[in-house]
Amino acid sequence: MGSKTLDTTEIVMTQILAITASPMPDTSVTNQLVTQFVDGWTASHPQTETTWRDVGVNPPPHIDAETIGAFYTPEDSRTDEQKTVISLSETLVAELERADVLVIGSPMHNFTISSGLKTWIDQVTRVGRTFQYTDVGPRGLLEGKKVFVLTARGGDYSENGPVPHLDHQAPYLRTALGFIGLDDVTFVHAQGVAKGDDGRQAAEREIERLLAGPSDRAAA
Repeated sequence: MGSKTLDTTEIVMTQILAITASPMPDTSVTNQLVTQFVDGWTASHPQTETTWRDVGVNPPPHIDAETIGAFYTPEDSRTDEQKTVISLSETLVAELERADVLVIGSPMHNFTISSGLKTWIDQVTRVGRTFQYTDVGPRGLLEGKKVFVLTARGGDYSENGPVPHLDHQAPYLRTALGFIGLDDVTFVHAQGVAKGDDGRQAAEREIERLLAGPSDRAAA
């Protein structure tokens, strides 16, 4: 679980980008956690605007040679065909640039992230848009945003669990998000959801704690 708390009084007007990544929305624990987070935030900030992006049911396409070529072509030199090829990527990047808070629901699939979330990351990791090369290496351009990653795992992959070394989900997401400048990341893990409700309920309590106001936390 994340150890930080979120002081929601710090932000008055908020743009939230909520990303769900489960191909099974009717039973998805992560979709439920994302909804809980967004509902909890907007309850205290009714002026919040939320953009929903479901990459589980409607995953972005895999990038191909044409897409990569368009990414690396200067904007003023792109053909009409190249502009069409990356039109969805342009929309996804714009959603991400506009957001103050990013909430990602990430089910663990085969020890890592779902394929839909991976294609979203591929579509928004854009040279000159979300990162740039410098003399000291690549630098992310999406700085100053808060990110909350809400995961669900069938087993227990926590540090005190039996197989923490098999968790390639959280390390990958921390690296991929940090590469584009999203380094203020809080993880909330629902562990062992295949074995009962304890892990999901613990994650729900952690989200409530993160969203609690300062006075609520002091009284807790």
